Amino acid sequence: MRVPLSWIREFAPVEAAPSAVADALNEIGLIVDAIEAPGRDIGGVVVARVLEVVDHPDADKLTLVDVDFGQGQSRVVCGARNLAPGDVVPYAPPGATLPGGLKLERRKIRGQESDGMLCSAAELGLGDDHTGILHLGPSAPLGGDVREVLGLDDVVFELDITPNRPDAMSVVGVARDLAAKLAVPFTVPVPATPAGDGTSAPAEVEVVDAVRCPRYVAMTGSVAVGESPTWLANRLTLAGLRPISNVVDVTNYVLLERGQPLHAFDQGLLGGGGIRVRVAEDGERITTLDGVERELTREDLLICDAADAPQAIAGVMGGATSEVHSATARVLLESAYFAPEGILRTSKRLGLRTESSARFERGVDPNGVLTAADRAWELLAETAGGTADGPGVDAYPEPIGPARITLRTDRVNHLLGTTLTRDEIATHLRAIELDTGVVGNDLDVAVPTFRPDLEREVDLVEEVARLHGYNRFPRSLPRPTTQVGALTPQQVARRRVCDALVGRGLSEAMTLSLVSPSDLSKAGLPAVGIEVENPLRVEESLLRTALLPGLLRSVAFNASHGLPSVSLFEVGHVFLAPTGDDLLPDEREHLAAALSGAAGAEVHGEERPVDTHDVVGVLEAIAAALDLEAFTLQPATRPGLHPARCAAVYVEDREVGAVGEVDPEVVARIELPLPVVAFELDLGWCLTATKRVRRFAEPSRYPASTIDLAFSVPADVPARAVRGTLMAAADPLAEAVELFDVFRSDALGAGQVSLAFRLRFRAPDRTLTDSEVGEIRQACIAAVERTHGATLRG
Repeated sequence: MRVPLSWIREFAPVEAAPSAVADALNEIGLIVDAIEAPGRDIGGVVVARVLEVVDHPDADKLTLVDVDFGQGQSRVVCGARNLAPGDVVPYAPPGATLPGGLKLERRKIRGQESDGMLCSAAELGLGDDHTGILHLGPSAPLGGDVREVLGLDDVVFELDITPNRPDAMSVVGVARDLAAKLAVPFTVPVPATPAGDGTSAPAEVEVVDAVRCPRYVAMTGSVAVGESPTWLANRLTLAGLRPISNVVDVTNYVLLERGQPLHAFDQGLLGGGGIRVRVAEDGERITTLDGVERELTREDLLICDAADAPQAIAGVMGGATSEVHSATARVLLESAYFAPEGILRTSKRLGLRTESSARFERGVDPNGVLTAADRAWELLAETAGGTADGPGVDAYPEPIGPARITLRTDRVNHLLGTTLTRDEIATHLRAIELDTGVVGNDLDVAVPTFRPDLEREVDLVEEVARLHGYNRFPRSLPRPTTQVGALTPQQVARRRVCDALVGRGLSEAMTLSLVSPSDLSKAGLPAVGIEVENPLRVEESLLRTALLPGLLRSVAFNASHGLPSVSLFEVGHVFLAPTGDDLLPDEREHLAAALSGAAGAEVHGEERPVDTHDVVGVLEAIAAALDLEAFTLQPATRPGLHPARCAAVYVEDREVGAVGEVDPEVVARIELPLPVVAFELDLGWCLTATKRVRRFAEPSRYPASTIDLAFSVPADVPARAVRGTLMAAADPLAEAVELFDVFRSDALGAGQVSLAFRLRFRAPDRTLTDSEVGEIRQACIAAVERTHGATLRG
């Protein structure tokens, strides 16, 4: 929003320098994006009147324009087509300077001499409109300095207004806040209500939907449409709007000044001369002022004439059939309050955003509607010879009053860290026209209807903070008991897991959360999931139900680029179908890893294909990083994994994932390098699982004893189960039990496998004797034979 400083000064006597004003605006949340002084780079540009316009003899898109600039006449080659004899325009003769450092010279254009140029608004630094030459008021003196005529010696602030501040989308609103900040008086003149002569009856107004239109004011009267006076046109130009005609310019002027959108209908073009406010019918059409025919729905609100013909899309744009034009003699002026949410829906659906809709959708002041209409007629009387028929019609069946909020002094100081008194807080609030009453040490605040953003006590606290000044808050250190910037236990555990995986040589990957049905089916998973309405790519339309499909695709991508041996992991979210009455997806945090190709020679001495032992080792590293107390594997069959080389992962007797070799059919479909092993876990559950209690044990100063035992066991007995039996049998002297060999042979017997373990024992207070080691060995053998039907091999 562009706000000239001279306009602000009409309501608040701000004498500070522009830079100081900008600082004050920034401090109260009205962010200044730019400060413009339009006339700073302009020199020698004068007022000229067009005498004649003829086509260029050698260029279809150019014209030759003769102008009188008070001290002589010149001919200019011009590319604009919005000129006619009698127009008053800015003329930059040779030697004149324009923004950007441009200095005009006499030059020949397509064979014709051009003495300078005629200027558009953009060329004078008054906005982005360069489609036509800027027209000045007819009273502008020929030869006069354009900077003085246009008020270009003014300063314009480009403000970034947040969506919750509809009151600040007006000069009055900006001046109010600025006056409060700078402690200067703030006064808004109250316009007189038109009395009329009593000879004309007011227009009939029928509001069918009072919920969508709580208030509607209609004032009629006579006008003489013409050009706006120079001061009005100049001020609109500085504010970024193009002058159109005196009547239309007045409505735009009040919109900018008071924040209240207005619309003027040619009353002679309204059927029955009255107004009917209703919702549109599905499929109903209207041609708006921009010449576009638009189809409406029952979500849209219409302003119709008394004959029920659509004349405007309420709060968005007027219709072409009742547009004010040069022959208009009588107007019906609309000033209304429309429900913000309805205007927002209509504006978005139609893709039609206007100055009016931008204010209505945020919420204008319902109690400022009539005042804005009075102000408009005051200006029409001055600029268009306007005479109102009278006070008009004010359809306001249920007046909206101020909201009341209790503001606790202690709460203000607690949130802001200040020591403000009740009276100091009240002074700040009264400066922005919030009435305050005293209730003990607290305040009863009446929130005016021009501040719909103030709904809760904390909103008032924010207002106090703005006006008191954020830079005036006392600085303090956090309390000793306050921990600043700490990670949650889950965040710490998640980082430990990632560090452990990186330490095992894995690289973290990030894949897309959107997958295609074919990605899921190729990975051996059901090709179903939650479908996204507007996916970035049509073929990737499902939210992923697992991480492995994306990781396997990354493995295949690396293999296709000459990197068959990779180790990847990913932490991310998966999205399962809602359960029960829940409408949202069941979103879970998972961890997956995939290893392919060969294991590193730096670990094993020579390269060898990865196998399930490698990936189980990664799982064990995760369990150690999380201190999981109950972590086990059980043989299982899971989609996408080899049916004979797969296990389910359990934590506290709950299945949290699966691990194994990727199914050969999946390998073939995705074109993966052989072999590939992988796992996927519900990390969210693992992070909250019971943790093993860590206890300090003083290291023993005595040597360890080591023995090797090999057992022939049924092939369906997990090695982990045998290891657990050995650990229990040797407790409390067992220090480590490691599986170091697996042997399969027909000589062992059908369905048998040989498992070889290395056991290490150590006593904390002595060196174990041979007899003690022998007793432990016999206890371990007996336990394994008894528990698992095993036979000692050596």
